[in-house]
Amino acid sequence: MGRIVGRSEEQALFRKMKRSSRSEFIAVYGRRRIGKTYLIRNAFDNKFHFHITGLANTGLKKQLYNFHTSLKEHFRGAKNTAQPENWFEAFQQLIRFLGKPAVHKKIIFFDELPWLDTPRSDFISALEHFWNSWASPRKDIILIVCGSAASWMINKLINDKGGLHNRLTYRMKLEPFTLAECEQFFQAKNAVYDRYQIIQLYMVLGGVPYYLEYIDVGRSAVQNINTLCFSPNSMLRNEFNNLYASLFKKSENHIAIVEALARKNKGLSREELIKASGLPNGGGTSRLLIELEESSFIRKYTAFGKHEKNSLYQLIDSYSLFYLKFIKKASKQDKNIWLNSFDSPPMRAWSGYAFEQVCLQHIDQIKQALGISGVQTETSSWTNPGKQEQIQIDLVIDRADRVINLCEMKFSINPFSISKKYETELWKKIEVFKQQTRTRKTIFLTLITTYGLHEKKTFSNLVQNNLTMNVLFRETSSL
Repeated sequence: MGRIVGRSEEQALFRKMKRSSRSEFIAVYGRRRIGKTYLIRNAFDNKFHFHITGLANTGLKKQLYNFHTSLKEHFRGAKNTAQPENWFEAFQQLIRFLGKPAVHKKIIFFDELPWLDTPRSDFISALEHFWNSWASPRKDIILIVCGSAASWMINKLINDKGGLHNRLTYRMKLEPFTLAECEQFFQAKNAVYDRYQIIQLYMVLGGVPYYLEYIDVGRSAVQNINTLCFSPNSMLRNEFNNLYASLFKKSENHIAIVEALARKNKGLSREELIKASGLPNGGGTSRLLIELEESSFIRKYTAFGKHEKNSLYQLIDSYSLFYLKFIKKASKQDKNIWLNSFDSPPMRAWSGYAFEQVCLQHIDQIKQALGISGVQTETSSWTNPGKQEQIQIDLVIDRADRVINLCEMKFSINPFSISKKYETELWKKIEVFKQQTRTRKTIFLTLITTYGLHEKKTFSNLVQNNLTMNVLFRETSSL
């Protein structure tokens, strides 16, 4: 197996499972292309007592044939076993060949699990019986299930209310790479990209390992974006619809939500989103939102001083944002559109917003840089209410030590210069925030920029924390 990059917490969890004194049942889920199978294969050195990968778009008979073939590959005694007629019989065959309890863990891996659950197959019932009646009472089983079909994984397994309710011992939501992991990824490929180039790529591709694999490290970030996103038959030019269709049933409803959110940077309330997307106000829409959130496409957040019922939904998937902003509208005749216009006003405006999103995806790193990792905090955004001139703060860190960080994020190719006009705006933001929120806490203005502030002028009385993009590349751990 190839050397795995990043995923240190996930690898540590798998090691913990190997040492545990009970049987373990873990569901690994996350968006397509995120590297779930690759992680599992590497974590267990591709050595499984039994492993099966479900077949896409086929029926029960072929799935059982697939199971029987896998059984014969893993157990010599299975060569003379008849193909099972149903899933209960299939799991009984697996039980027979796995045998009596052992000292070392027996690893069972079901990849693309949702594909095995064909209509009227009773697969879920058989899986429940296998775990509840046989595997769970033992101490030597690690059952790993994985799948890209987010709707199925979330609704039929993660949030199951039937026989598998609360039966998972672990759930692993595999997130996109952080910037630190992306840097490790490119270092493993002997790339010489500096952090500015890596952030440029991250703003378009996010931390999706499969997309990063297509990067030609002998070309600049701008060149790669142009080739991957705007060439007529490039993967990312045609990825969007395939991505959502592979994850969700009736994906046109999920896409309607994503498209509505893409039109409003700060996000939409549930009511606004329903109106903008044309979807009904009911439980079905709630399920769609949960599925998109669990798959890391959107986030739900509450503005500073607001209640949960006033939560906003915001599109945070870098590729989806870039696709809807630029790729979808681009002419297939212009193969060099990004090379020719990446420094235009619309592109610079997008870069500023995209950099804000990168920062919001690395809040733990920002808190670490501020020295408040151990301080209880709440993060939110804030927009002044009423009809007066709108003032927006995209990241508010409300701290238990009676300090509030108001964070401004600025993407620039050079050290950032605070103009007199912007200085006035910043002072106004602070004063309006104090007045409107009536907070008694101390306000720290925090600037997060690519290369820091211009040295010729200091703003020590205005800016308490001057952070550069380097802080976003820090490694953090929740273990």
